[in-house]
Amino acid sequence: MKGIKIIFWIFWRIWFYILMAIPILIMLPFLVVSIITESGYPYFFKMARIWAKFILLGMGFHYKTERLQKLEKGKSYMIVANHTSMTDIMLMLAIIRNPFVFVGKKELVKIPLFGFFYKRTCILVDRNSSKSKNEVFKRAQDRLNQGLSICIFPEGGVPDDESILLDEFKDGAFRLAIDHQIPIVPIVFADNKERFSYTFLSGSPGKMRAKIFPFIETKGLTGENRKDLRDETRQLIYKGLLEFKKKKLNSL
Repeated sequence: MKGIKIIFWIFWRIWFYILMAIPILIMLPFLVVSIITESGYPYFFKMARIWAKFILLGMGFHYKTERLQKLEKGKSYMIVANHTSMTDIMLMLAIIRNPFVFVGKKELVKIPLFGFFYKRTCILVDRNSSKSKNEVFKRAQDRLNQGLSICIFPEGGVPDDESILLDEFKDGAFRLAIDHQIPIVPIVFADNKERFSYTFLSGSPGKMRAKIFPFIETKGLTGENRKDLRDETRQLIYKGLLEFKKKKLNSL
């Protein structure tokens, strides 16, 4: 039985990358045209949402979103969530309709085909370089000035220890939100670690639950409030994760 599981996991992981490539190849000419200018980004974003939903469906993931507050069309937000899986990218694209730009790690550029568009549409950060972090801040400001939203996973990466429910948050997202006086959109992804973690021989098709909490306003806040805002947001997401975990234990 264990041998069958290992074979399933190997083929399932390979299938994931095949699914990533199929819609990109189909939409390739339109994707290339949409990234030529920054004004084409909203069109790219629409195709990215189709790409994300195609992957989730093809992997056997069915997602359900609880929205305690809805994003308004044409308004900028700072979108933050816990980070446990590469599928966090797909699920975020699937559930958020407002065009946003990811701030993500540069290592994903190495993924064939996906990396080409990732490099040209996302804001890449080298977490070991202070110069890179300053450039990220400037590019994020430019995108916000264009009326887009920003999505940051404030843990700064996926913890190596998968027993960690939620790692500590970095300040960047909250500094940007305060500087631009835009609301924080806290989101909890309840099942992504179980469905498709970074551990190769793991995961399974199934449900992916997301919960969008009421937004945290930043109007009137200053840089002095950055850490309090960060801690408030982390505590909200942490409590959300605990609630999902409790529900799961009660259903067993």
